[in-house]
Amino acid sequence: MKYFLMLVLMLTTLTSFSQSKQKQFNVSGILFTADDNKPLESATVYLQRVKDSSLVTYTITDQKGQFTLEGKTYDTTLNMFISYIGYKTYAKVIPVDRKKVNLGQINLEVDENLLDEVVVKATAPVTIKKDTLEFNVNSFKTKKDANVEDLLKKLPGVEVDESGKITVNGNDVSNIFVNGKPFFGDDPTITTRNLTKDIIEKVQITDTKTKSEAFTGEESESDNKTINLTIKEDKNKGVFGKASAGGGTDERYEAAAMVNLFDNDQRLSVLFGGNNINSAGFSFGELDNMYSVVGGGSGRGITTSKNAGLNYTDKLSDKVELSSDYFYSDSHSENNSASQRENILPDSRYFTDANSNSVADNYKHDANLELEIELDSTLRIDIEPSFTHSRNTNSYTSQEESRDDEDFVTNESASNSFSEGITNNFKNDLDITKKLGSKGSFLRVSITNNISKSTSENFLDSQTEVYGDNPESITRNQFTDGEQKSTSLNTGLTYRIPLLKEELSLDLKYNYRSNTDEDVKSAYDFNENSQAFNDFNTALSTDFEYKNYRSTPGLRLNYRKDKVSFNLSGSYIFRTLENKDALRPELNLKRNFEAVEMYSRFTYRFNPKSRMFMRYSLSNNTPSISQLQPFEDVSDPLNTVVGNPSLEPTTNHRLYFGFNNHNFQKGIAIWSYAGVSLDENQVVAKTTIDDNFLRNTTYTNVNGGYNVNGNIFASKTKRLDTLRTLKLGVGFNGSVSKSINFNNNVKYSATNTSLSPSLELTFNWKDIMEITPRYSVSFTENKFDLDQFSNQDFKYQTLGIRTSTFVPKKLEWRNDVNYTYNPNVGPGFQKSAWFWNTTLAYSILKNNGTISLKAYDLLNQNTNARRIATGNYIQDSQSTVLQRYFMLTFSWKFNSLGKTGGMMPPPPPPRARF
Repeated sequence: MKYFLMLVLMLTTLTSFSQSKQKQFNVSGILFTADDNKPLESATVYLQRVKDSSLVTYTITDQKGQFTLEGKTYDTTLNMFISYIGYKTYAKVIPVDRKKVNLGQINLEVDENLLDEVVVKATAPVTIKKDTLEFNVNSFKTKKDANVEDLLKKLPGVEVDESGKITVNGNDVSNIFVNGKPFFGDDPTITTRNLTKDIIEKVQITDTKTKSEAFTGEESESDNKTINLTIKEDKNKGVFGKASAGGGTDERYEAAAMVNLFDNDQRLSVLFGGNNINSAGFSFGELDNMYSVVGGGSGRGITTSKNAGLNYTDKLSDKVELSSDYFYSDSHSENNSASQRENILPDSRYFTDANSNSVADNYKHDANLELEIELDSTLRIDIEPSFTHSRNTNSYTSQEESRDDEDFVTNESASNSFSEGITNNFKNDLDITKKLGSKGSFLRVSITNNISKSTSENFLDSQTEVYGDNPESITRNQFTDGEQKSTSLNTGLTYRIPLLKEELSLDLKYNYRSNTDEDVKSAYDFNENSQAFNDFNTALSTDFEYKNYRSTPGLRLNYRKDKVSFNLSGSYIFRTLENKDALRPELNLKRNFEAVEMYSRFTYRFNPKSRMFMRYSLSNNTPSISQLQPFEDVSDPLNTVVGNPSLEPTTNHRLYFGFNNHNFQKGIAIWSYAGVSLDENQVVAKTTIDDNFLRNTTYTNVNGGYNVNGNIFASKTKRLDTLRTLKLGVGFNGSVSKSINFNNNVKYSATNTSLSPSLELTFNWKDIMEITPRYSVSFTENKFDLDQFSNQDFKYQTLGIRTSTFVPKKLEWRNDVNYTYNPNVGPGFQKSAWFWNTTLAYSILKNNGTISLKAYDLLNQNTNARRIATGNYIQDSQSTVLQRYFMLTFSWKFNSLGKTGGMMPPPPPPRARF
């Protein structure tokens, strides 16, 4: 704590010093259009230094056209610019030798030279284009040789966590494109940590849409965001890449390489890597993955992985564009785990200790192709086939023992198994979209088919001993041969009818979906006479075909105008479930279900910086076949499971509200959400336990469960001067949920309340240091409506600090220190731990090479001990984690983008479409 106070004192001193050297300014005005004298909303107003054109501050005009620019500067004059698409850029030198400057009304003139496509040379830091927020990369200063992730962390409203997950105003980023095309599939860190800032011209943030939705101009139904990185035209041809290799103590290693060949519309990227430090992606051994390696309580086991990938995109013609990628992954994982569980019964307790060891090998080939065919301005075809081949092996041993409340052993088991499986999967998505007329009408046909086949072999050797009044010994020495097949077809038809220009429309929708699953498992017991697995075990074998057909007609009403958008959809589901069991024909099952589903969404945009939205959904979910079919599953000798054919579908009501606001000028960002979920006929497990603690489980419907949750996060960024900024972030998560369960055939309810406040402070001194202390605490309370159950309270705390220093020149030192305190775990489990990662990197070879020394878990206290509490049990567990190691790594990068000498002709000016 004293170090934290010293840090705050240092930051306060630095703040006071910076304030004493600068002049504060306040520049205000109001913006109107010169042609019709109307307020102009969403224009970008920004100030630059006269000396070097570096950005000082910026803002966006409100709906009244008003703006205010505030800040501090050493300069006496600054250049002011006002930028808006379709209008001439306004420029003026502003004296800032007095505190307040009111410019009054400014009239922005229409650019009379505008054609459908014009050359624009804009340097506005932020531009708002309808549903797109666009950042000019040169306006956001980062460290030298920064990657895209470093850049994104500087953009207002954008947050990037330790694992590389990106959010924009609290919404998850689901896609990252490069020049509008995918770049290595679904892993954003491949893009953000391997592409450098210096090749990026603009960062565009939009609502996530399918290609067909973007083509028709529909509003997105997703809250997620998509980031598109546009490459500078003079950086769009050449070769660049990176290679790294490192070795360390305890035989730890990592290696990776990536090569990119860009030729305007044609791009080829190849990468490969391997490590045994639990890094799932492609690690380059210096600073980009320092915080992504497993640790600090999150790791389970140690994994050695090898990866390779290829990405190719090309514009085959004016009408056809191609995107494709291929991945190969090979991993070997080892894990030991231990758990202690206190099982809670209405009238007693019993205790279960378990230990297990697993060794798993997984191999996977994954290929994806995307063809975008735009035959003309009204007809588009998207074809996306994909193929996956995987093979896995797993060796698993376990021991389990149960004791009563007098510490007598009631049952125990030990098992040893080995399994091997192969899976092939093919999927193809086809979308055909035809625009009809000029008022937004269109017809869309979507077809998705999926074919999957898996084969498996499993050897099991287990021994279960049941004690008590009726002792029993269960011995299994078996071989199981399995084959699973799955085919699905999903077809959709949408026809949009304009009702009022493009503002109001009606969609006629129809969807048909069919799924067929075949599962054949043939179990054979070992025959002592023949010394072979040839005694067929019917009880442990399956041979069934499961079909699920769904036909859904529906309507959707859409409204969108300026600030308001709204849609309301309703559909009626006709569903048939059918199961045929070849081994047990008496269990054949056929059920028909009908239900109404609804969805509505309302969005109101107060201004380009603020919006609120609300959603309501009514959905209907059928029980799974394993929950419906009255088949007695005895694969676990300690828990027999039987389905319930009388189960009803679950009806779910969800109401969701969200709000976000970002004030660019004041550096204030707020985003929040609240949600309520209610379930009718929720399917839950119903277990009875006998005197020897053997379990019998079935399923039933219950009512009364709900979940209420909310989150709010606010941050304030203050620019202390042109070099130093201070950012404060405060978050709060809370939830209340009620679940209905059964404990040994006794029905009860459990109410869980959770509160999690957090605080984070970031001080950044350009090219000198960055310091981020953070603290979070989680309070959890479980209450039960049975007198026999005791209420439970838990608290979990984390305290951490992250530091980066960039002096002396070429030397970079990063630290990530975390302290976790979990006082609730039981004896024998680690309650608290310090976790410290540190990396020291030095640049050589004209900054193209880096030598780095990394220490992982420097204090050697890594743990993942945790407690799980429910109405039925309290469990403490922990498993294998990666321990302390040191690693020395060398990395080298190369770049010929934009170089002359035959590489490419001088680039034309950037072009923008209007």
